[in-house]
Amino acid sequence: MQPSDRSPARNQATSAKAGSAAPPLKSGHAARAIGESAPVAALLARARALDALDHQLRQPLPDALRRQCRLATVQSGRIVFLASSPTWAAKLRLHQNAILTQARTTSGLPIEKFAVKVAALPPVPREPAKRKPLSKASAEHLRQVARSLSDPELRAAYLKLASLAE
Repeated sequence: MQPSDRSPARNQATSAKAGSAAPPLKSGHAARAIGESAPVAALLARARALDALDHQLRQPLPDALRRQCRLATVQSGRIVFLASSPTWAAKLRLHQNAILTQARTTSGLPIEKFAVKVAALPPVPREPAKRKPLSKASAEHLRQVARSLSDPELRAAYLKLASLAE
């Protein structure tokens, strides 16, 4: 490829000849967000639907089992779960009839097969730790330190922290 083959004018002309579906961006026009793309939007919708179904199917399971398994996919009349170990997979199989019945009811799909695969589960994000409020005594100590500081920026920072008290 010659360096002249890479010029923007040549690429625009070539893509116009090829019948490219996406016209080149003109200055001043913003690109679409990736979530607005039809394939990505479909993928997001499927992921959200699977997540909602996973939550509904695992809800009736015992707490310990619920933490050790996840719905992987529903495809071609088959529902597939992941379990963190063979022991948890065996315990999950004991609930397969109830899960199949609930999956058919919830999803409306003709699900006939149930499978469990042993695999490391994706980590579940932890809920953010709740902040403890700053006590009035701590706020007063911060104000005292602020009064003793000569640096105005540092004094302002300490006073701002003190203002967070209950």
